[in-house]
Amino acid sequence: MPNRGRLIVAIVIIAFVAVGGLIAMSRNRPLAGGDSIPIAEVTRGDFSIEVHATGELNATQSMMLAAPAVGGDALQITYLARTGDVVKKGDVVIEFDPSEQHYKLEQSHSELLQAEQEIIKAKADAEVLTAQDKVALLKAHYDVRRAELDVGKDELLSKIDAQKNELILQGAKRALAELEKDIESHHASGQAAVFLAQEKYNKAKLAMDQAQQNLDHMRVTSPMDGLVSIQKNMNASGGFYFTGMSVPDYRAGDQVQPGSSIVQVLNPARMNLTARVPEDQHANVKQGDLVTVRFDALPDREFKGSIKSVGGMTIASVFGSPSTHGSDVTIELAVTDPRLRPGLTADVLILGQQQHSVLSAPRQALFMKDGKRVVFMKKGGSYQQQAVNVKGESESRVIIEGVAEGTPLALLDPTIPQKASGSSPAGTGAL
Repeated sequence: MPNRGRLIVAIVIIAFVAVGGLIAMSRNRPLAGGDSIPIAEVTRGDFSIEVHATGELNATQSMMLAAPAVGGDALQITYLARTGDVVKKGDVVIEFDPSEQHYKLEQSHSELLQAEQEIIKAKADAEVLTAQDKVALLKAHYDVRRAELDVGKDELLSKIDAQKNELILQGAKRALAELEKDIESHHASGQAAVFLAQEKYNKAKLAMDQAQQNLDHMRVTSPMDGLVSIQKNMNASGGFYFTGMSVPDYRAGDQVQPGSSIVQVLNPARMNLTARVPEDQHANVKQGDLVTVRFDALPDREFKGSIKSVGGMTIASVFGSPSTHGSDVTIELAVTDPRLRPGLTADVLILGQQQHSVLSAPRQALFMKDGKRVVFMKKGGSYQQQAVNVKGESESRVIIEGVAEGTPLALLDPTIPQKASGSSPAGTGAL
């Protein structure tokens, strides 16, 4: 019994080794062909290149409207136009709650009135003090003059009385000098009080003007004729955001920070179509090439245009495959349509330059294997996989390098078993 078990294990191992060998041989040797696989040959001739791309309509002239840069808390939107609304220059697009600005205006107005009264009081106090100083100065001059007259009688008086008069005169002169200094100080103090009251008035007036200006900015108008495009509210989730997250547009009732961009007004009369050309097709696209455009939202009309500019730098998509890498081209439409709106997507067909005496094959003969574009060449009763370079393509054919003229190519993948009817199985097809 043990010998029988060992025999079974040995047979299983031999079977696995045989299967592995067959798989390795199938990868390294030409593939067996069948009569059910259609064949097409590589031909040489003139070729009109057609490059397919997806584009998006963008406005070349736009203005961004933001919440006014006012101090204080967040602003609340009370009215907001809708995306796609047509507005004229001067039309109200956004309105904010003006309650806080009304309060600040009334507060600054009250402070202004108080400052006006303080100016009046400061001037009145200065005038009263000036009048008092004038009276005191007259009295001091009188005292000095009387003391001088008394000193003039010293010859008739005793020595003691004469000395008393001299002392009285000196005291009167000192009092006059001190009073004159006090008057100067009183004048400067009075002027300072008036100046401080005036500065308080100026500050209140500036605050009042600023509050009035902020109140006027609670209604944001359009700077030009155009279309409204509401921006995304990046703070809708409390400031938390990650790539790919769904973010809602701004709407009435939202709280916004001062200076936040809320609405973009676009000029529909000045629009260009931007499309990304695959990296391997960049050399086949040139400025001035004619373009046919079909917008997804307007399937009933075909638009004509031309390439306005071709980007010189390859742009990579962060989350896309290498096939999404390419250069952006700008397309100018020959005619416009009132139904066109920025943001519309379109299928773009670029009619490139005509190529002469090039090798081409049907698109069905091209397949994608391990990230490479390949063909299957028929050699006798088998097929050989061959990587090729695609230099251009149209709706039905592709320009290829890497195979000779007249080479027969399989139009179905010979590595996949074909149905009895000869049709390709689901999930296969040329690339």
